[in-house]
Amino acid sequence: MVPGASGESLTSRRARQRHRARARISPTTSIAEKGTHMELGMIGLGKMGANMAQRLVRGGHRVVGFDPNPDARARVEAFGAESATSLEDMVGKLPAPRAAWMMVPAGDITGGTVDALMKLLAAGDTIVDGGNSNYKNTLDRAKAVDEKGMHYVDCGTSGGVWGLAEGYSMMIGGQKDAVERLRPVFETLAPGKDQGWGHVGPPGSGHFTKMIHNGIEYGLMQAYAEGFSILEHKKEFGIDLHQVADIWRTGSVVRSWLLDLTADALGKNPTMDGIAPFVPDSGEGRWTVTEAIDLNVPAPVITQSLIARLRSRDSESFADRLLSAMRNEFGGHAMKKE
Repeated sequence: MVPGASGESLTSRRARQRHRARARISPTTSIAEKGTHMELGMIGLGKMGANMAQRLVRGGHRVVGFDPNPDARARVEAFGAESATSLEDMVGKLPAPRAAWMMVPAGDITGGTVDALMKLLAAGDTIVDGGNSNYKNTLDRAKAVDEKGMHYVDCGTSGGVWGLAEGYSMMIGGQKDAVERLRPVFETLAPGKDQGWGHVGPPGSGHFTKMIHNGIEYGLMQAYAEGFSILEHKKEFGIDLHQVADIWRTGSVVRSWLLDLTADALGKNPTMDGIAPFVPDSGEGRWTVTEAIDLNVPAPVITQSLIARLRSRDSESFADRLLSAMRNEFGGHAMKKE
């Protein structure tokens, strides 16, 4: 790995340059076109929400951000967004018809935020859920919002910490008119005006598509991890894992942005020292596997990748202890003692 003057790795820099060339966006170019600027509220100013707000401000949109954390509000004010001290304050600062975009954790927090917004917004306003909500919850929320004469748009959002510079991939569900009205916002957040985003169907379809996206991600990550683990275990060859990852990044049929990031990680820490073998999951993989079962669709790779994550958390592993005892019982095989 050869770091540049900024400390950015060569792998990261190449990935960034390639994605920027693909999107044809420079970091200093105004992303939104003249006459397409909008005003909206951004609820939840963590890493994703704050970065999305910043990209929108760079594109010429007016953003009013709300987060219960005053430090988060101060950070968005620093790059030109406005802030609000409450949902009521945020709604009061927006002109009708309003658009309120949520980037908050899935579950009760999202549900509570929707309930609060329905009491504050008016007919014709739009609520956008950009988080990783379960699509079944989205269907229920969309129905409740529709009964109030408002619009509900579910936006499955991918891009992580790279989204500010590279843009976000967005899978959008909702009524056509509501989605179309927000087109300038989606075009600004996306990697390119007509790239990386799309209206995939009615309410619920955006989060459903993002759920499947994350399930596929589980399988891809597991395949890379297993392959590099096999290489690492062949000690007599002394294979440089970072070198192999860098070779595969160009021309190989397994090249991908995920491999770019894998190469970067291996360049920083080839032996993965100091990293616990514990892999969490945020829920979408579980939902994907459940949906596959409900639809009678075989999904063994995604299912096994989820099981591998669950297995990584069982440091005590009663099951493995019992397996060892079974081998001793039927075959007299020695049991390794702690």
